[in-house]
Amino acid sequence: MFILEGSDNTTMYLVEGTEKALLIDTGTRIKNLDTFVSQITKKPVMVVITHAHGDHAGNIKYFPEIWMHPADTVLLPKEYKGKINFVNEGDIFDLGEIQIEVSHMPGHTPGSIVLLDRKAGVCYSGDAFGANHVWLQLKPLSPMQTYVNSCQKMEKLMDGGITKVYCGHYVYVKKPYDKSYITAMRELGEDIINNTAPEAKPYSPKRGCANPMFVTNGPATIVFDPDHLNRKKE
Repeated sequence: MFILEGSDNTTMYLVEGTEKALLIDTGTRIKNLDTFVSQITKKPVMVVITHAHGDHAGNIKYFPEIWMHPADTVLLPKEYKGKINFVNEGDIFDLGEIQIEVSHMPGHTPGSIVLLDRKAGVCYSGDAFGANHVWLQLKPLSPMQTYVNSCQKMEKLMDGGITKVYCGHYVYVKKPYDKSYITAMRELGEDIINNTAPEAKPYSPKRGCANPMFVTNGPATIVFDPDHLNRKKE
C-alpha cells in the first residue's frame, strides 16, 4: 500500500495486488495524476472515490473510468465525461490476492463509503469518520443518527477483524486509527443527539450552513448544523 499526499493535505491510497491496482481517491490540484500513478505501478489501475467532495474527487478528470456510491452523484463535478460505475454494500474489487470490499458509511455525505481489506485488517475510510474531527454540517445533510449508525457499523467491523482505519487526511494524524477513536466519535454523536454533550462553540470557517457549531470530547470533534440535528423528542 502506498500513501500519497496532495498539496491540500488530502490523502490518496494506492493498493496493488498481483493483477490490478486500486487508487482510492484522487485529491486536488495534482497535475497529471494518472502519469504519476503509472510511475508507481505498471498494473491496470481502477479508481474509486470514497465520496464526491472536490478534495477527494478533484482529479477524476485524469481517468476514463471511476467507481463511486450512487448517493453521491449529486456532488460529482458535472464536467466529468468518463464512465461512472456504481458500487454498493459488499461489492468487491479483486486485485489478485487482495480483495477490497465496499461498505456504505453515510453521514459526512450520503454516499460515503469505506474500503475494507479484511485479510490485512485495514480500512480506508476517506472522510467518513474524519481526521480528528468530522464535518457533518455540509449539504446534503444527514441526521446525526445516521452518522452514529455508521460508527456502530464500523465498531462491529473492528470487532470482526479490522484493526486499522486509514483516514482521508492522514497528514494530520500520521497513524491509522484504532477502535477507540470510532467509539469516541459514536459516543459524542449520541451525546449531541441527547443534548448531553459539552457546550458547542461556533466553528470557523463557516461552510455548509449559516451557523456551524462544533463539540469536542477527548479525541473526538464533530462539526454540525444545530438547526438540523433531528434530536430525539424529550
